[in-house]
Parts: sequence; C-alpha cells; structure tokens
Amino acid sequence: MPGGRLSQQERRQIGRGLADGLAYAEIARQLDRPTSTITREVTRNGGPAGYRADVAHRTAEQRAHRRKNPAPRDARPDPQPYGRDAEAVHAYEEMFTTAMTASGAPQMMSRVLAALTLSDTGSLTAGELSAHLKVSPASVSKAVAFLETQSMVRREREGRRERYVVDDELMHESMMASAHSTAQLAETARKGVPVLGADTAAGTRLENMARYLDFVSESIARAAEQARAILHTKAPDPGP
Repeated sequence: MPGGRLSQQERRQIGRGLADGLAYAEIARQLDRPTSTITREVTRNGGPAGYRADVAHRTAEQRAHRRKNPAPRDARPDPQPYGRDAEAVHAYEEMFTTAMTASGAPQMMSRVLAALTLSDTGSLTAGELSAHLKVSPASVSKAVAFLETQSMVRREREGRRERYVVDDELMHESMMASAHSTAQLAETARKGVPVLGADTAAGTRLENMARYLDFVSESIARAAEQARAILHTKAPDPGP
C-alpha cells in the first residue's frame, strides 16, 4: 500500500532507478508512492550515489525493532529546558538534519550543525557533541573541519578544550562563502577561454559559464548584505 512500509523489493527498485538516473518523482510514480517517501528514503540512506537497497532495508528493520523495543532510559533524549518536550525536540532535530542533508551537506556535518543550531547557547564542546550524537570525537572533529570551510562554525578556545560555535551570522557567513566559491569557479572557467580558443565552441561555453557564475555570485553577495541590513537585529546594548 502507498502508505505502508517500503518492502525490500521496492528498495531494490529504488536502487535500480537511481542507477538509471531517474528522478525521485519518476521512481515514486513507478512504485505508486509519494515523492517525499522516496526522497526521505534515499536521503537517510547515503544519498543517490551511496544508496544500497539491501543495506537500507536492514537499517529500516533495525529501526522498526528499536521502536518496538524502547531504548533504556539513559539512551533516551536528554531532558530539555523551558519545559520542552524532549521527544519532540529530538524528532525536530532529525527533521532539521534531513533537510540539511537533502540540500547537499554530508550527513555527519548536518548532524553536528543541527545539534549546535538547536542548542540554546549556540555552542558545544567536542565532548558534548560526541555524547549527544553518540559518535566518536574524531567524527565530530572531521565534521567541524568541513563546516569551518563553509564558514558555518567557528572554534573558540576554552582552557584546554575547544568549543564549537554558531551564531546569528551563521546564514550570512554561509551565503558569503557560497558567493566567494562561485566567484572562484567563474574565474577558473574564464581562464580556460584562451586555452581552448575564444572562437571555439568549448571556449564560448566557458565564457558563458563564467558570465553566468559572475552574475550569480554578485547577486548572492548583494542579497545577503541587503538581507542582513534589513532583517538582522541585535539585542540592545545594556549600557554601563
């Protein structure tokens, strides 16, 4: 049934569809499933390039088993401040992570960013992240290193420990980093024009690519600055 759990055969069909380069919507149509079901299934199981049907099916069975057999108390979501529902917060954190992964970020980087963003302080140590996500400190360190390259996280020294921080400038810095990387790609494309010949099809293609990317980069940077000026507000200075 369209609303039921995916079968192993359906997962194998999803795998074949991905291998054939089919869009999620087309795979969903063939299986008579909502496109969102296929998107969620692929996203949570390695993405289009890493999806393995049999592995995904085993993971789903394990997940179903855990739901039937609740984890011990010490493995349940941490208690939450402000009277928040711990289960609801945990579910939202998974939703946020899935959205980030669907946008192209690797899964572990998405999990780290979600944990930092949803913390009230906007900062956690490596140990706190490791305990919260139940992963190794090495996994946390690798994820943070990637997020730093995207200007989405910064490090602060706290005695002998490092604290990883996101703040109100998170989205702005990320957009500006995106604009910068797009501008660099435009520059690289333009350098190929004289190599391949400005009057050739390949040279013309590269020049058009460079112009397009220049425009997009400038538009992103301009829109990011305008949005920050209009929308970003800071807490008032408490004064002396």
